[in-house]
Amino acid sequence: METRAELVVIGGGLMGTATAWAASRRGLSVLLLEQFAPGHALGSSHGSSRIVRRGYEDPLYTQLTGRSFELWRELESDSGTSLLRMLGSVDFGTRQYAGSVAAQLAAAGVEHEVLRPDEAELRWPGMRFEGPVVHHAQGGTVDAASAVTAFTGAAVRRGAVVRYGAAVAALEATKDGARVHLADGDTVLADHVVVAAGGWTAGLLAGYVELPPLTVTQQDTFHFPRLDPAAPAWPSVLHEQGAGIYHLAGGRDGGPADDRKVGEHYAGRETTAAGRDGVITAESRARVVAYVKRWLPGLDPTPRTETSCLFTFTPSEDFLLDRAGPFVVCSPCSGHGAKFAPLIGELATGLVTGDATVPEPFRLTAHVPRASGTH
Repeated sequence: METRAELVVIGGGLMGTATAWAASRRGLSVLLLEQFAPGHALGSSHGSSRIVRRGYEDPLYTQLTGRSFELWRELESDSGTSLLRMLGSVDFGTRQYAGSVAAQLAAAGVEHEVLRPDEAELRWPGMRFEGPVVHHAQGGTVDAASAVTAFTGAAVRRGAVVRYGAAVAALEATKDGARVHLADGDTVLADHVVVAAGGWTAGLLAGYVELPPLTVTQQDTFHFPRLDPAAPAWPSVLHEQGAGIYHLAGGRDGGPADDRKVGEHYAGRETTAAGRDGVITAESRARVVAYVKRWLPGLDPTPRTETSCLFTFTPSEDFLLDRAGPFVVCSPCSGHGAKFAPLIGELATGLVTGDATVPEPFRLTAHVPRASGTH
């Protein structure tokens, strides 16, 4: 069977559903295709807790976080769902790193403070610090799984159609759009196709869009019980050292005691989207447990639960967002894109309608200097 849609979005994670929401708000007819069942944990968008923050060393990302927060609030209003926990955000590590984050917050007009390690340890008992400690209130967590549901529901209310269990077998460019071939034999004719498929992106666009090398990794995370569950939740924390440790309030995944989620940004194991085994290694667990013993004495150093997800990295760790013919490449996000999801959806929709202002570092030409067919 062949059907037709103005816009097909491939991928029902954060970026795909955010695009469906943004496009439906502009009145586009949208078909969202997701290869798995609703609420699956096989990609990059499951779970109850991702970090949101204003703090970056890069002025571009610092600026974009402001607009992202505005759009998160719009989604909360539109969906009637509370998604953000504004617990604050802390960055520390080297003096250079903390100083750079503080400088960008100051340049963006974001209120913040720089504390000594002893001052921070008094404010947040149970954590240890080194070097300058940068704290700002415009940070915390976003509930990723609930955000996917909120984006999807708001898009469907505006007429978007969602098909689950709809794996894409191949894409085909036509003279006036694209044809999407599904694994079940159906096809869809579309004016535009947004590929927001995370680790599956390269395989889908092979032969149509020249992409940079994309590295897919399995990232292990652990939830550690708080020794004082009645104490106020700590802010989200980035510790710039070694593998790049982050930790945050676990939300639903942390159980009734809000166990602390701890992970390593740069220590994932290379895999493929389809080949991820989901096995948590003893080495990964041992490293994170050692970190908790050294830096987080307010936690029980035995993890209560553990899980994994996928990151898809570009070589520069900048997002990838551009258009080539009828296809929009929507953001392999290098492990730090969740906080920007509603903004990425807006930008992807703008690439479809022709009125997007996409930052140059996200363009194909920034990642693949000889990339052609983009506009």
